[in-house]
Amino acid sequence: MASVIGKKVGGRTYYYLVTSARVDGEPRVVSQRYLGTAEEIGRAMEGDVSAPGEARHRTFGDVAAVWATLRRLDFVRRVDEAVGAQRAATTLGTHLALAVLHRATAPETQLADWWRESVAREFVQADLPNHRRALHRLTPERIAGIETAVADAVLSWLGTGDAALAVDVPQFATFTTADPCRCELAGLGLVVTKDGAIPLASHVYRRDDAPPFAALAERLRSLYPVTLVFTAGQAAQLDLGRHFVGALPLSEHPELLAKPPSARKPVDPERFAGLTALDTRAVVAGVRRRVILTHSETLHNAQARAFGEELGTATRELAGLDAALASGVHRGDRGQVNAEIARITRGRRVERVLSPSLTGTKPGEIRLTWKVDDAAVSRLHDEFFGKQVLVTDHDWPVSEVVTAYRARTHLDSTFRWLTGPAVTGPAPRWEWTPHRIAVHTLVTVLASTVTHLMRREADRAGMNLSVRELMDSLAGIGETVLRYPSTGGRPRTRRLLTERSPEQQALFDLFGLSSLGEYEARRSSAPPASTR
Repeated sequence: MASVIGKKVGGRTYYYLVTSARVDGEPRVVSQRYLGTAEEIGRAMEGDVSAPGEARHRTFGDVAAVWATLRRLDFVRRVDEAVGAQRAATTLGTHLALAVLHRATAPETQLADWWRESVAREFVQADLPNHRRALHRLTPERIAGIETAVADAVLSWLGTGDAALAVDVPQFATFTTADPCRCELAGLGLVVTKDGAIPLASHVYRRDDAPPFAALAERLRSLYPVTLVFTAGQAAQLDLGRHFVGALPLSEHPELLAKPPSARKPVDPERFAGLTALDTRAVVAGVRRRVILTHSETLHNAQARAFGEELGTATRELAGLDAALASGVHRGDRGQVNAEIARITRGRRVERVLSPSLTGTKPGEIRLTWKVDDAAVSRLHDEFFGKQVLVTDHDWPVSEVVTAYRARTHLDSTFRWLTGPAVTGPAPRWEWTPHRIAVHTLVTVLASTVTHLMRREADRAGMNLSVRELMDSLAGIGETVLRYPSTGGRPRTRRLLTERSPEQQALFDLFGLSSLGEYEARRSSAPPASTR
């Protein structure tokens, strides 16, 4: 069924042709078509048909929000000042802003393809054919100067007093070439803000020549006075003589794991739903220090699901081995069978709860039985799942200690999205030289800086989103471009923004997307978009 509806915006009414139908027994709007104002409809009825000749849709919100953030950082000017005098018409600051805009919004798409269809062309006037050549002018000295300039802009935005963290991201990226036997594995040391994990400085290193974590930490500490953030696997490498927040192996503190749930208190229900903690002291490396036992319902459930799958896989493989022994297909001796059992049950959690045993001594006579220790499974749930033991020399509130420790998790997630499973060159003969890796790292780190800054702003506005969730929500704000046939002059174009969810509208307002200069002014007279 078709009908015409009107939507009143800014004192004017805009009309749409709406088609409804039943979907799963319920009435639903299945399509909408913009007809125009009453005056436009009147002219059409008199023969002045002004239906668009073509229409295309593109994402708007993510590109516009990143560009608005770059403008607020005064990114182009700061970069140009950092690199010094230039002769090119399109400056390095503009080229680098374009590269960051691309990486932050379409990291999986080649630059030329993205540029051809992107709304970015409305914001950036760039000399695309010379883009790659321009970035080649980023010497190590210029890269360092750019990082410092952008870090100053970030700290100016945040205000004084924001503490810095030193974080290692060992799985930063894998750079692949046309030769499948050759690749560059890279790790990344970062100085980031405690508030928002916003990168300020970086140091990329080859994974096959990785510095010890203690040496990397000292290098990062030479850039800023930082608090070192380390994982349980890195704790043994460090001298805890300076400021630190880190995790300790759970097995080293059984007395904390045995504490009842009643000993823990909620940390911050609004920011950390389901997270409880016990703030106490314990001996760490021979010194009595502040330790915090945390328990996360989300982590607990995830670990329980993973353990259930792991245990299910192990029992199915044991059943298959038992069937092979009983049928005579497997005729190995006890040593071979035990080796197969060890392979199936490897992993400390499964080994804790599975008890396999063999009967018989000769090949063909050996049989396998096993049982699951339910009490051991319960102990895993009660004592291990969902728990972490953090250690620090700071007197920060527990919520800030947790925030600092989780900085690496947020960064790791962001870099996995920005770099993908592997970074390939634009051509089959592409070679990832140290300089190209350094430039790629700079662009990726700056894209992370901008998106983490945006995430922090959203968090302060009450929207607890990851970087990926934030960018996906913004990308859902689309733009439909309608191009009308020429009636003697230049073809007329109308740009309509898609309808926005409450979250998208909040982000639209937060990043000031309604005030993008002349580009937005051309849109101001257009009705709200009817596409869904």
